[in-house]
Amino acid sequence: MAKIFEFLFDFGGPNSYLAHKMLPDLCARTGAEVVYVPILLGGLFKLTNNQAPMMRYAETPAKQKYEMLEFDRFVKAHAIPFKMNPRFPLNTLHVMRGAIAAQRLGCLASYADAVMAAMWHDGADMGDPDVVRDVLDKAGLDSAALLALADDPQVKAELIANTEAAAKRGAFGVPTFFVGEEMFWGKERLGQVEAALTKS
Repeated sequence: MAKIFEFLFDFGGPNSYLAHKMLPDLCARTGAEVVYVPILLGGLFKLTNNQAPMMRYAETPAKQKYEMLEFDRFVKAHAIPFKMNPRFPLNTLHVMRGAIAAQRLGCLASYADAVMAAMWHDGADMGDPDVVRDVLDKAGLDSAALLALADDPQVKAELIANTEAAAKRGAFGVPTFFVGEEMFWGKERLGQVEAALTKS
């Protein structure tokens, strides 16, 4: 039986995108299966009194500069196609509700690939419903069904519940990984995630 680990993400976090691009190889090496858990990063920040780095380090420009340096190093080291979205930071509420809808419809993997690429490779305005619809249609997904289900009150409640559960488990940002109940935060911890998955 394959080992399972959880990936808590929000499309609006560029580090979630970078982790997403790393996960297929990690799963291939470990034989593990990843479970994507959509959460709302803004809601998690409120619950945990956390802030985005651009706000947290606003008074420490040297720290901000170094964070971007490390980000760029990671992108280059792993040859990940990346383009900073000109609309960053983005409101991802609707596409995250869409992720819950996609999970229910059994197409979250394809949905995540399409939205991640549109947001962090193509620089698309994923806050525009027409753009989202076009992206999903081009990916061969049923945009009408996904967008309709995304407005369902139960879907909205599930995204809130996921976010609240993440905070209760100790998460404070994305990407966050859980191997069992052991938590790992940040794309830089993927090596530790892999080690935890390969323990006998």
